[in-house]
Amino acid sequence: MGRFRDALAAPGLGAIAEVKRRSPSAGDLRPDADPAQLSAEFAAAGAAAVSILVDQRFGGSLADLRAARSASLGPILAKGFFREEAQLDELQETGADAVLLLLRDLDGNRAAAMLSRAEELGLDALVEAHDADELERAVELGAEMIGINARDLSTFEVDRGAALDLVAAAPRDRVIVAESGITARAHGAAAELAGADAILVGSALMRAPDPAAKLRELLSRPLVKVCGLTREEDVAVAAQTGADLAGFILARETPRRAPSVLPVPDTMLSVAVYVGERGDAPSDLDQLYPREDRHRARDGVLLRGEEQVAKVVDRGWQREDPGHLERARTTEGRIVLAGGLSPENVRDAIETVRPWAVDASSSLEIEPGIKDHERVRAFVEAAR
Repeated sequence: MGRFRDALAAPGLGAIAEVKRRSPSAGDLRPDADPAQLSAEFAAAGAAAVSILVDQRFGGSLADLRAARSASLGPILAKGFFREEAQLDELQETGADAVLLLLRDLDGNRAAAMLSRAEELGLDALVEAHDADELERAVELGAEMIGINARDLSTFEVDRGAALDLVAAAPRDRVIVAESGITARAHGAAAELAGADAILVGSALMRAPDPAAKLRELLSRPLVKVCGLTREEDVAVAAQTGADLAGFILARETPRRAPSVLPVPDTMLSVAVYVGERGDAPSDLDQLYPREDRHRARDGVLLRGEEQVAKVVDRGWQREDPGHLERARTTEGRIVLAGGLSPENVRDAIETVRPWAVDASSSLEIEPGIKDHERVRAFVEAAR
């Protein structure tokens, strides 16, 4: 196992930050990008690894790889269109720790030969798949790291939903990287919950005024969920303030019951909240609580399809719960912290529990189901 793979296999969602001056689909992104400076800044901002485009179609070269190597001690992925073993020798000599291999451009024999040579050289190989057939090929080739690209390289269209389905279908004993179309925290979170170990981000960083700050934003935790939404104008305010998750309560016992799962912008994930029986409203995620004494139980689960992806640590129905934060702190796994959170206490709760997401509803209201926009804004700001 090489150090590139080690870095991506570490706990939590990792990021490969890409230095890319231009894109065939989008044109110039950052023509004056300095790979040495950016590599160092990305490492400081929390990147697990850096990707360097070495193909002239992207404004890249081997000189960029050399410059990045001189400035960064972290793992570096060389990205381009590689078909010959001699190219891998050159990349390894120039300082790459890993190489991208595109199955779209490699038949079975070529792919196997390239993987074999990479192993001989001590290079990790990120094998990229665009569809179910290529994913199957990657698995059969024995690829330890598989990249799932949401962008069709023929049309340049991004289909994030199809890519997430492929991420979810990939074997969990491989390191899975979600690539392309990741511009918001919610996109990375969706990939993480589908089973990705890491995301590869290029264009979003290169377009940002401060690429390293954008990387920190994409990786920052906890995510923020505003729950009990019943009106489109409240969804809009939650999105504008930077919330990542929009919660719609569909259980019968609450005055905050939503008419449906309302539309959410691309920067958010929708969460349908149920008690006792799970419904079938269209949503990105479901939050399900058992029913106890005709009301919801204390804790619940977050579901993606049929898979539990997080534990929801909440308080009992309209009860005090003095041990709430301590119970959450000692719960293992991915935690959504809910129950009694407000703009005034969420920062202390985050520092105590270190949750994956925080969830507030009633403390952000003027009346049940009607949000106080200033308090929504204050909650998101405090949670960040």
